[in-house]
Amino acid sequence: MTDNTGDVVISDAPERNRFEAHIDGALAGFAEYMRGPELVVYPHTEVGGAYEGRGVGGKLARAALDDARTRGLRVLATCPFIAAWMRRNPGYAELAYQSRSHVSD
Repeated sequence: MTDNTGDVVISDAPERNRFEAHIDGALAGFAEYMRGPELVVYPHTEVGGAYEGRGVGGKLARAALDDARTRGLRVLATCPFIAAWMRRNPGYAELAYQSRSHVSD
């Protein structure tokens, strides 16, 4: 999966368990993941200081969440950036993992 939006190229790097953003061949940022058979966890997203304000984080979030949707996975966003991005983009709300366990006394 590759997203060539403007000068930001997003690709999946499964050998490193992350999506990567490159600008002019340089690593601009990444969104780490842990994939299971039914759930993907996004624990950390990072964008290099020189690339902030260019939409890199949003493009990483969109690519990661679109990938989860394609794979039919629920998303547990422990990364504050991905979680906030999902809240601001309600079209991705149905991907959010919700615990279905119930506790009783």
